[in-house]
Amino acid sequence: MPGPQPVEQTKVTAAPEQPAALLLHVSGGEIPDRIFKGAMTACGLAVMAVLVLIVYELVIRSGLSWHAFGFKFFASSEWDPVNEQFGALPFIYGTLVSSFFALLIAVPLAIGVAVFTTEMCPKAFRGPLSFFVELLAAIPSVIYGLWAMYVLIPVLSTYAQPVLAKTLGWTPLFSGPFFGYSMLAAGIILAIMIIPIISSITREVLMVVPQHQREGVLALGATRWEMIRVGVLRNARAGILGGIILGLGRALGETMAVTMVIGNRPEIAKSLFAPGYTMASVLANEFSEATGDTYLSALVEIGLALFLVTIVVNALAQLLVWSVTRGQPARGQA
Repeated sequence: MPGPQPVEQTKVTAAPEQPAALLLHVSGGEIPDRIFKGAMTACGLAVMAVLVLIVYELVIRSGLSWHAFGFKFFASSEWDPVNEQFGALPFIYGTLVSSFFALLIAVPLAIGVAVFTTEMCPKAFRGPLSFFVELLAAIPSVIYGLWAMYVLIPVLSTYAQPVLAKTLGWTPLFSGPFFGYSMLAAGIILAIMIIPIISSITREVLMVVPQHQREGVLALGATRWEMIRVGVLRNARAGILGGIILGLGRALGETMAVTMVIGNRPEIAKSLFAPGYTMASVLANEFSEATGDTYLSALVEIGLALFLVTIVVNALAQLLVWSVTRGQPARGQA
């Protein structure tokens, strides 16, 4: 008879370690990896900490003005440092008027440049044209201010403002004496400065629009203009609006160039020929000269209002751009 069969012994093998964990274990890199992760986390938290500290400092420093004037600070037009009577309405008015006037000039030009670059420009000129448009964003604002003082303002006071007063002087916007240094000059220089921002954002959004949408509209017999209007601009309108709002955020916070050409007079005037003042320019002009605690606190409160408005505007713009691109990289057109 055959003898008893030997019992097979089963071997239990341990599950192989994951490659990344095994590599860290073998090379001894687990501790450096944790150090690197902690350092990168600290960098991210440091940015948030700086933002929180800025808001905290502005709120604390503006407390005296807030307790003295309350919400009337933003509704009063009186700015009298001698008698310590402060109101931010002229600066809010100047900021809004100059920024929106700049948008009226910059938006059509910026969208036109973006459409030409993405839809009509030959490939050989697309790169250089985009480079020169974006180069405008790299020019320091003080250079824009100097150019405006020596070129733009003489042209406005000698040629443009007399023509506007003669043809459109029946409207309050283009009436009154010609100062040169005016809301008109500030709006024009702001428009030049925000064209690269709006144009580059619009171009990136247009390049994300799928090519088959263009081809489908053309296949239906549409003209090139109808294709751009229906197949491209309509699908990119949220992103274009985001670029416009981002340009508005730049215009609201611009300081040096506006300070050099706006005239710096705290008054509310209907005419664009009149001097004005903005929230950023009053901080640049008067912060170093402020002596009283209430005076300093009022200026800091203006800075806090400008900071909050700029943050909200930029966040809204980024949200609108993201709603179109969804984080996708731009694709060049064939």
